[in-house]
Amino acid sequence: MSETSPKLRAELEGIPTYKPGKPAAAGGPVAYKLSSNENPYPPLPGVMETVTAAASSFNRYPDMACTGLMNELAERFGVPVGHLATGTGSVGVAQQLIQATAGPGDEVIYAWRSFEAYPIITRISGATPVQVPLTDGEVHDLDAMAAAITDRTRLIFVCNPNNPTGTVVRREELERFLDRVPQDVLVVLDEAYREFIRDPEVPDGVEIYRNRPNVCVLRTFSKAYGLAGLRVGFAIAHEPVAAALRKTAVPFGVSQLAQEAAIASLRAEDALIGRVGSLVGERTRVVDALRAQGWTVPETQANFVWLRLGERTVDFAEACERAGVVVRPFAGEGVRVTVGEDEANDIFLKAAEAFRTQL
Repeated sequence: MSETSPKLRAELEGIPTYKPGKPAAAGGPVAYKLSSNENPYPPLPGVMETVTAAASSFNRYPDMACTGLMNELAERFGVPVGHLATGTGSVGVAQQLIQATAGPGDEVIYAWRSFEAYPIITRISGATPVQVPLTDGEVHDLDAMAAAITDRTRLIFVCNPNNPTGTVVRREELERFLDRVPQDVLVVLDEAYREFIRDPEVPDGVEIYRNRPNVCVLRTFSKAYGLAGLRVGFAIAHEPVAAALRKTAVPFGVSQLAQEAAIASLRAEDALIGRVGSLVGERTRVVDALRAQGWTVPETQANFVWLRLGERTVDFAEACERAGVVVRPFAGEGVRVTVGEDEANDIFLKAAEAFRTQL
C-alpha cells in the first residue's frame, strides 16, 4: 500500500480544531455544564410540539430558502426578505461571510481575545488573521483596530457583547469607528448575545445596519432562544452581502426542524423575555458575589462571566470540576463561566471562594 497521502491545502497546516465546551462527565461527580453558554431552560412554550410535528416529515429535504423563517424574521426586524440569510448557527454564517469576502492575500481583523472561531474560519479561507489585543479593561480597542486597516483588509468582526469577556462596545465609540472604516470593507457586528444586554448605551446592530451598506449583523437562536442543538442563525445585511451569503450557504443546511423551532421561538417572545430576565438577574448575583470575594470581574452584558487568571487558569477549571461544575478555560489567559441554573451557580461561587483563599 502506498504511503503517499492526498494533497491537502497548505492553509490547513497548524489550524487548531474548534474546542467545544467540555460536557459534564456521565456518571461522574460533575453535575452541571457551564462551559458552552447554553440556555439552561428547556425550549420555549410551543416549540417542542412544533418540532415533534415537523419530525414526521424529515424523510424530505427542508425548504432550502427557509421561506417561513425568512418571512417571520423580516416582519420581526422590519427588514426586507432580500436583506436576510440563514445558516447553521451564527458561526456558520460567519464562515460564509469570510468565504464571500476574503481569500489568500486578504486580511480579516478582529479583537483578541474574542470568539475562538474567528482565526479558524479566517485561515480556512486562506486569508490572514489580524488580531488586535483588547484593552486592559477587556474591551475592543477600536482605535487600534481602525489603525490596523490596510488596503488588504476585507472584513472586520466586532463581537458585541464580546465572547469570552462579556464586555461591550457602546454607541458613540462604535459609530466613530464605523466612520473610519472604508466603505468597501465589511464590518460584521456579531450579536450572538444581544438579548442579554441591559446597557442602554449599547446600540442595536440592526439599527446601525440600516444606513450603512457595509455593516452586517449576525444573530443566533442558540443562546437566548435555547436552540443550540438545532443549529440555526441568521444575518441581516444589505442586498449584495445577503445575496452572497445565500450563494455560499450549504444547500439544505438548516433543517426543517430548526426552521420550525425558530419560528415558534420567535412567536413565544413573552416567555423569552421572562427567561432572559431571570438569567440576567442571576448574572447580577454571580458578578456581585465574585466581586465580594475579591475577584476582578469585567462588566458583562452576556450570559457568562470572565475571570482573567493567567497561569492559574487550568488549576481553577480543575477545582471547579472537582466541585461539580465544568467551566471553559483558555489556558494561560482566563476562564469563562456560563450563568446557568441557580444550583449550578451556587456550586461555582462556592468553588471560586475556596480557590480565592489559596491565592
